[in-house]
Amino acid sequence: MIHTIIKKNSYQDSINLMLLTNAVSATEGINKVQVMMGTPANKDIFKSAGLYTEELEKAESNDMAIVVDTDDESKVAEILAKADEYLENQAISGDSETFETVRTWDRATKAQPNANLALISVPGQYAAEEADKALDLGLHAFMFSDNVSLEDEVKLKKKAHEKGLMVMGPDSGTGILDGVPIAFANVVNKGKIGVVGASGTGIQEVTTIIDRLGEGVSHAIGTGGRDLNEAIGAITMMDAIKALEAHQQTDIIAVISKPPAKEVRDEVVELLHNVSKPVVAIFLGEKPTQYEGNVYQAYTLEETARIAVDLARGNEIKPDYNDGDHEAKTINLKPEQTAIKGLYSGGTLASEAAVLISDAMGLGSGIKNEEGFVLKHEGHEVADLGDDMYTQGKPHPMIDPETRASFIEKAAEDEKTAVILLDFVIGYGSHADMPSALIPSINKAVAAAKEKGREIAVIASVCGTNNDPQNYQDQKKQLTEAGIIVKDNNNQAVRTALSVIGLQVEDAQKAHVDAPESTRTFDLTVSEAVQTLLNNKPTVINVGVKSFTDAIIGHGGRVVQYDWRPIAGGNERMRKILNLLK
Repeated sequence: MIHTIIKKNSYQDSINLMLLTNAVSATEGINKVQVMMGTPANKDIFKSAGLYTEELEKAESNDMAIVVDTDDESKVAEILAKADEYLENQAISGDSETFETVRTWDRATKAQPNANLALISVPGQYAAEEADKALDLGLHAFMFSDNVSLEDEVKLKKKAHEKGLMVMGPDSGTGILDGVPIAFANVVNKGKIGVVGASGTGIQEVTTIIDRLGEGVSHAIGTGGRDLNEAIGAITMMDAIKALEAHQQTDIIAVISKPPAKEVRDEVVELLHNVSKPVVAIFLGEKPTQYEGNVYQAYTLEETARIAVDLARGNEIKPDYNDGDHEAKTINLKPEQTAIKGLYSGGTLASEAAVLISDAMGLGSGIKNEEGFVLKHEGHEVADLGDDMYTQGKPHPMIDPETRASFIEKAAEDEKTAVILLDFVIGYGSHADMPSALIPSINKAVAAAKEKGREIAVIASVCGTNNDPQNYQDQKKQLTEAGIIVKDNNNQAVRTALSVIGLQVEDAQKAHVDAPESTRTFDLTVSEAVQTLLNNKPTVINVGVKSFTDAIIGHGGRVVQYDWRPIAGGNERMRKILNLLK
């Protein structure tokens, strides 16, 4: 039976409610439970999950809805008590906050008059309006929020550019500004390599490898994954490249992008040839055959990091960086075991795996996303489990192991599976100890296959640093002790998986040639507002997820928490009228 509890005027951010759902889901005697705000979009999620009730119609966007499917009515009170305890503990943990909490933009700017960045993580339908307000206040906007329309993104980025500001996002999961981690980010040593990326976990993979190789990062500027879309034209990426060119503490520029629109990509590359600093660039899916002038194009994320490090150290650049030990212990495979199952929490890491597997199979290096899979061919599957289709109303797989655990068990049931390939992305925002959470499911899956006479290799990589809250070496040790083959990075993990099934990638030996003659010149002027952002630790108005303040404060940034609530209780008509009256 399905039971519904509506808690009036009890707004909580979506990440907090996802974690609450996760905390109460393990309650014995519960078939299903979901805790979300009563927005129209969330009501649709309740419907798709089979948890919709008539009582939900009465819930408004500012009301918390708890829906429980259980055969034992007494469990409803237990779930409610656990929810109240969880939220009370959240409130108690905030009693010792070292930052001010406010309820309006006006009070936020008065509390932090020198604020220069708004970190926005409110629900997508409200995010564009809040970013627009931030721009009007002269603030750069870092938009963690997703589900923002392409039309709104174009408007915001054009407005920001005209005002000498930057919009980082929407759906920008990570950033580092002068050593301060922003949103889902890693603790990376400061240094002279500046990174700009239309890719969240791509930035994380490159910056953490740079850190582990002994160099550091001046800034890592996330643009949002659609920035190199034809409609947007790389507005943020172009402005960020110019900013890093002007930044005195940055000697090397690294550019990372998921597959871009060709004309936009070509314009970005032409800009790179017009800057004075050495550049390493990766456009995922492209397999470069040469270096051109000051632009060293890479094929993998590992190669991107290693070229950047050699450039920073003044070393000679090698024609190929994809060496390494890709051998695995001997696995006794049956003839039908020919497939790799890549189950990823990081979208760019999943895409890199799909590129390499496709290349090794002779299918080329282009990729496409279909129904949550970036590769699905002859039993091979690479799934981006952070895709919207898997995270509607659920925590992201970097936070919650449940989705991946079920995929791992399903992969082991497939008689074609030879290798299960996993990523573990650590840092601020991610699960406190994902190996401990997933190892029981891995062991169960491997044991189930063994009972049927099949041996499966489980290969993993960890994306992080030793200074991350979870600690890179500790995470690797746990996985290794569980019998998992652990490689230093995703590129090496994928190539090791390929070696298990007898495949390998043929890498190009890149020659260094002169840059093509530029057909245009670029205005490399950088606004005072952008220079101020890059030459100082950020002063942040955090609009939304309160836990994002931890990393900012812990690394020397200043922050005021804007305790955001939907205008007019989330009533869309009244919200639009009130905005027009301002």
